[in-house]
Amino acid sequence: MSGTQKRTFSLPSEHSAFIDAKVKSGGYASSSEVVRAGLRALQERDEAVERWLTQEVAPTYDAVKEGRMKTFPAGDVFDDIRAHHAAITDKS
Repeated sequence: MSGTQKRTFSLPSEHSAFIDAKVKSGGYASSSEVVRAGLRALQERDEAVERWLTQEVAPTYDAVKEGRMKTFPAGDVFDDIRAHHAAITDKS
């Protein structure tokens, strides 16, 4: 693989055993493949969180700060949920 760099890491025994099990199962040809797959998954997760923050959280925050979106106190929301749940379970 071009552009690769060798690195040395110390891992807890449970992580080493996990990598070894993945290779032994035949799902991966080497421990390097397991680590690369894990890093790709971490990168995808980080990118998904960043998209969520920039595309959903920040615009919602801005809308609330600008008064374009109504908010409700969390305690009131949970009280409503509890009351709704109680009403449903009391009917059973």
